[in-house]
Amino acid sequence: MRIIAGRWRGRPLTPLGKGDAGARLRPTPDRVRESLFSMLSARGLLDGARVLDLFAGTGALGFEALSRGAAQVTFVENGRVGQRLIRANTNLLEAGAAAALIGADATRLPPAAEPCDLVFLDPPYGQELGARAITSAQEGGWLAPGAHIAWEENAAQTAPGGCEILDQRRYGETWITLLQA
Repeated sequence: MRIIAGRWRGRPLTPLGKGDAGARLRPTPDRVRESLFSMLSARGLLDGARVLDLFAGTGALGFEALSRGAAQVTFVENGRVGQRLIRANTNLLEAGAAAALIGADATRLPPAAEPCDLVFLDPPYGQELGARAITSAQEGGWLAPGAHIAWEENAAQTAPGGCEILDQRRYGETWITLLQA
């Protein structure tokens, strides 16, 4: 796994190693990540953005956003293995204060200090956690007016209340749904 573009282009991220079977880490493949970020860049959504990375796993999406011009990323991950990988990647890339980690369930977020412009949503596939996480983000004040949500799942998704679908694309078994709050 590596950073695809931006200031950290080509930098490898901390390897997963044997990992933890219970952690169910499923990093977004480079090809899908590249397509997603092309979609976001074409809409001008990265420069200076405050980003919320829900079900962050390794943090690859959030670190890619930082590399491409986002101002700050808050990673939300409740798994110990994922939290360890995010901390290791923060240190590896020397992201410092631009990367914050909240060890919490993405469907039960604490109140936000500041709302975010862009949300990455990559829940475990097929468990219907995405809409619950969006609702939690809305209720916790995490979504700025007009915030965009990039939702990765194994099937096309419908827009939850308060959101509209802007784009949907399929990449093999992965569907990316771009929403706007």
